[in-house]
Amino acid sequence: MSAPIDVVGHAALDYLFEVEHIASPNESYPITSYEVLFGGGAANIAAAMAQLGGNSRLVAAVGDDFSTSGYEQHLNNLGVDLSLLYHIEGEESTKAFVYTDPNHNQSSYFYWGSSSKLPDVEAPALDFVHLATSEASFNARVAQKSEFVSFDPGQDLVTYSKEHLVTILDNTDILFANIHEVKRVKEMTGRSFNDLKKSISTIVVTCDSSGSKIYCKDKKIDIPIVSVKAVDPTGAGDGYRAGFLLAFSKGLPFEVCGKIGATVASFEVECVGCQTNLPTWGAMKKRYEENFGALPL
Repeated sequence: MSAPIDVVGHAALDYLFEVEHIASPNESYPITSYEVLFGGGAANIAAAMAQLGGNSRLVAAVGDDFSTSGYEQHLNNLGVDLSLLYHIEGEESTKAFVYTDPNHNQSSYFYWGSSSKLPDVEAPALDFVHLATSEASFNARVAQKSEFVSFDPGQDLVTYSKEHLVTILDNTDILFANIHEVKRVKEMTGRSFNDLKKSISTIVVTCDSSGSKIYCKDKKIDIPIVSVKAVDPTGAGDGYRAGFLLAFSKGLPFEVCGKIGATVASFEVECVGCQTNLPTWGAMKKRYEENFGALPL
């Protein structure tokens, strides 16, 4: 089997609540329903790669409930390599709590749990690593020690110092970001988008329903979305990155990487939960060819 793609970040339990109203301070409203699902950006990406038939390895800090919650067995069943997990005794795994009202307004809270201990552990040196949302100092140390680095700052960007962000960017080969994150990176570093393009060989900018743009070697490649009936957009970006990076590791052209990413993302949005509708390579290939023509592999 080929060398693994390592994915650094969170393995979180997602608590998704449907509520009558989003409560203001000192208010209380009924929860009408809830479910607990497996999530966390890094685990989502590693799981999607494994389901596609890739060799993925998860690098994350997990707590005592990682096993009892069923999450460990779930990832094992998918074939994700868990040999680089940090088991933090006496801690709970990372958790996200998301409250949604009938008008799709949301209020979210994030409990770092075991991930808060990442500053205290030794960072591994890796061959091909994707840095998903994670603890900033840990990501920076991994970036400095690894050979090929893909980076997605994600929602944790607000927790990064300029020093940590610059360290990671200076060691990044592929940068994934949405348009809001690109703006934030420019503001935090004082670098223009042209500056970023000069120092990072490939930049992938996702633009929601407008698709994505790949900047590489003075070229811009526009990738459309794959239209499906969307139920929940959560996890679409993770699916895109999983498909893109697995295709890239197979030596496919950037345009094909982007189209595979868009195809995987289309499966993600069809169901609630980030790991509930992961496609196999065969299912992805069928939908890819329905939208883009023959897959060159």
